[in-house]
Amino acid sequence: MRTDCAHCDKKDCYEGKDCFGLAQKAKREYEGFDLESMLVSGKIEAEHYMKLTRLEELILYAKEMGMKKLGVAFCVGLSSEARTITDILQKNAFEVHSVCCKVCGIDKADLGVVKMHGDDANEAVCDPIGQAMCLAEVGTEMNIAIGLCIGHDILFTKHSKAPVTTLIVKDRVLAHNPIGAIYSAYYKENRFGLSED
Repeated sequence: MRTDCAHCDKKDCYEGKDCFGLAQKAKREYEGFDLESMLVSGKIEAEHYMKLTRLEELILYAKEMGMKKLGVAFCVGLSSEARTITDILQKNAFEVHSVCCKVCGIDKADLGVVKMHGDDANEAVCDPIGQAMCLAEVGTEMNIAIGLCIGHDILFTKHSKAPVTTLIVKDRVLAHNPIGAIYSAYYKENRFGLSED
């Protein structure tokens, strides 16, 4: 089977076509938490489409799901944003546990990770597995990723015991708005080799 929905102009699935013959198998998977999540997400979309910011949707989703204890895993470079988001979540009656990326203080040399400031510098590695472990210890019901590095976000999601949503994607060049790269003719042509349509 080959999938290439990105280049499909019809999108007949929107009208109910089962292009890959997986509908029945997929439907059987929606039970318990997965079904509840779909129902809550559908309700938010139907009632608040184009009305709420992603942060407001996150708050509403967590409340509708009955979640009380949230985790925030953040890049130390976004400490200010993490503090503001934590404050907003706490004002909305959530118990919030936040963990920065350098949490366990493991030196990069211990894992063989290249140092940015020279081999002799004491430089802590980002520790997404440690972040996931800390939040598992306190029993968070949902974890929110804020600005984790590429690869670290994958490891955090993989090792998190609670479901993960990403609120901020790190992009140091584009003010944490990675999609901006494809809206720029310069980036599309000169960085990615795509001509303007």
